[in-house]
Amino acid sequence: MKKCAIELTNQIEIENIRGFLIRKVTKFGNSAKVDCPKEYIGQTVYLVITNQKDTDGTGEPEDQPEP
Repeated sequence: MKKCAIELTNQIEIENIRGFLIRKVTKFGNSAKVDCPKEYIGQTVYLVITNQKDTDGTGEPEDQPEP
């Protein structure tokens, strides 16, 4: 898989959304994946990377203090 450039920003504004999902990125061979319901196959999605990390292994992110 080729590397994608990440646009660094601390705010995003998107109109006409249907909702959002919070998922954990998991290892997938030499890469990573994010699970999504197959009802969204073929639709445009945005993957937003946060500063929160899952430090307790529950799959839920924990708030991290701002640097």
